[in-house]
Amino acid sequence: MTSPALLPSHALVERRSTAAARVATRPTATLALRTPPAALTYFAWRTAVNSRRYVNGLRPFRAGEFGTGPSSPSAAHLDAVNRMIAAARLRQEREERKLAIHARNVLTGGDTERDALLTLKERSETLARETEQVWEFYLNMFGQRTGPFANWLGALDRVALDCYQAVYLGLGRARSIPSPSPFSYMETGFGPATFRRGVRLARLGRQPNPFPLVKVPYHRLLNPWSLGAVPHEVAHNLQSDLGLWEVMPGRIGAQFKAKALPARNAAVWQRWHKETYADLAGVLLIGPAYVGSLMDVVGRSRESSAAWNDEAVHPTPVIRVPLGLRLLERIGFGGDARAFRRAWDALYPPAVWAPIPDWVRARLNEQIDAVLDAICFQPFNQYGGKALADVIRFEPKHAMLVREAAERLQVGMDTGVLPERFLIAAVRQALAWGKTPPEVLARNFYAALGRG
Repeated sequence: MTSPALLPSHALVERRSTAAARVATRPTATLALRTPPAALTYFAWRTAVNSRRYVNGLRPFRAGEFGTGPSSPSAAHLDAVNRMIAAARLRQEREERKLAIHARNVLTGGDTERDALLTLKERSETLARETEQVWEFYLNMFGQRTGPFANWLGALDRVALDCYQAVYLGLGRARSIPSPSPFSYMETGFGPATFRRGVRLARLGRQPNPFPLVKVPYHRLLNPWSLGAVPHEVAHNLQSDLGLWEVMPGRIGAQFKAKALPARNAAVWQRWHKETYADLAGVLLIGPAYVGSLMDVVGRSRESSAAWNDEAVHPTPVIRVPLGLRLLERIGFGGDARAFRRAWDALYPPAVWAPIPDWVRARLNEQIDAVLDAICFQPFNQYGGKALADVIRFEPKHAMLVREAAERLQVGMDTGVLPERFLIAAVRQALAWGKTPPEVLARNFYAALGRG
């Protein structure tokens, strides 16, 4: 007999067709007895194999896997994520062991066993998707540190770390050091955002985020003078890590009551407290440059910048900027505040404010001072008995350092021991002078941070 391997292709097709025809003419009862058990066993075996291989594939991230330079994920970041993966693997292993038992008993256990197998298969697949989502999220985020944006993202890490250090070193009493430090990554979208430590994220299967994440879109990375958003996002995490998340609304309410301001107005500022805190901390961290950066971000059409929303968590933009200007006045930068005010009032004259309710605009300056007192100028136990404006300070002498650093950035000189967060102010100042092309300033900004 000719070997099938030697038959021409049309002969093989004919032989297979003939065999298929013979099978088709067999009694239905015979097929019901022979084919399903074999297919069922194979199905159960495949299910168990797939589950086991998936568990084995849930490996931790290795040191050096995403590079070894200063922009690479630290050992603390890798360890935090690996603990999440290990916990997910443990859950998956428990399900896999149950699944393997039911797969072995699929023929002998009857319909109850088969139903249990299918239920466990579905549960195992759900866990697999959730675990893979966690693994993929950090794989992609850490993987950015091996590409062309590694130095940029590493630079933002150093700015974020400097903000944390400024606050924790300025506390009236020592507090336990939070770890790991903030980690930045690039993601599309108009604005930056943050995910604070411990918050449960849908993209992590509702597991708690192990360290602060600062999301920055590409266009902000490309234009470092727009990175005033980094101190803002870091401040959200500082408010959370310091235990001020739940305390601040009460302080605002008490201050409004003490100044005989309406409770209705206090409720608005209490709703705005997280974004207001982040803005005010941003001013204290990098000075007037923060307000300039904020104007760049919220300065949109007059309709949108003055639009009122009863549920918004951000202060209305036309109010948000004057809040920062008033803080500048109170910390010694009246000249900068007046210059910004002239520009802001020219862009948004009084008529633009019409959509904002009269009761919000009434006594607005008093409301702003009450908020500043509550957030910046009152002592808190969380600050070791100090006020925020005493924990972090931006003073006129710091503005002189910023100007010197701006001169150095123009020519690519080393900015020395200048705190990393001040470089955002310095690159904005250098851009304002208009003597150096923006692309050169951006390159020198990242080079200066890369030397850290």
